Amino acid sequence: MSTRILLQTTLLPTDTDDWTISRFSLLQRYLGGLKDRDGNPLFAVTARDRTPDAEGNDPVLSTLSRDRFDELWLFALDVGGGLSEADCAGITRFHQQGGGILTTRDHQDMGISMCALKPLGQFHYFHSRQNHPDPAHRDRDDPYTTSIDWPNYHSGANGDLQTINPVEPVHPLLQGANGPLQYFLAHPHEGGVGVPEHMPQARVIATGKSKATKRPFNLVVASDRATDAAGNQTGRVVAQSTFHHFVDYNIDPSLGCPSFVDEPPGQGIRANPVGVADVYTYFRNLALWLAPDAA
Repeated sequence: MSTRILLQTTLLPTDTDDWTISRFSLLQRYLGGLKDRDGNPLFAVTARDRTPDAEGNDPVLSTLSRDRFDELWLFALDVGGGLSEADCAGITRFHQQGGGILTTRDHQDMGISMCALKPLGQFHYFHSRQNHPDPAHRDRDDPYTTSIDWPNYHSGANGDLQTINPVEPVHPLLQGANGPLQYFLAHPHEGGVGVPEHMPQARVIATGKSKATKRPFNLVVASDRATDAAGNQTGRVVAQSTFHHFVDYNIDPSLGCPSFVDEPPGQGIRANPVGVADVYTYFRNLALWLAPDAA
């Protein structure tokens, strides 16, 4: 049976000049096209934006269950109000049922609705609350886009690649056919992630380095399955510094972006087939590792 993946944003489908789910088409198409050795689909992918009802609850997230999905890839792209209390309860229940979850956002306070999503939202650091525990990281990194405040780690231009540092021992998520992965997609202002206290099953597995300040910063935190206080065997979790590691525009800038993006794109990914292969290998590794029945 195919692993059932929900790709979900916290934006409304009417927010057409934003990073709605239609801008993740390459990810959706790639995952949906992967086959096992017998030619059967590895993954069944559903992609959607948030569609709140009259009470403000999303009908899928608020009732999320292993009966329908095995993984949730949550692209938290709001700056508040992107998840209701019922949505958070549904996601938490899904995690307690063993569902695998990716959470990602971007700079400053993008995705701040995840602060109400405990413990999953605790992997992310924001500007106005839930700050990075190290005061040295509570300042601007990207000096070029002055309208965006910290956390805003500058790994490069959209359309370029960044060299990553896999943390030893190299995690299965970062293993390629010829050794550890070397590249992620770059972005001018990535968000902050880290390991919350009292989570021994979690660790930073990849770091990057700012091209503006040379400061290292966390790219990915991976948390293995664990038994919570209520005895639930919770699913695996990955927290990622930015959704730009997954979006169409960063893979192929010719596919376009919302009108508010004013930084000129790079062209580095077009000249680096190894980097392109690493990007897609990571997508595949992530989908396999988060699966509830994965080894």
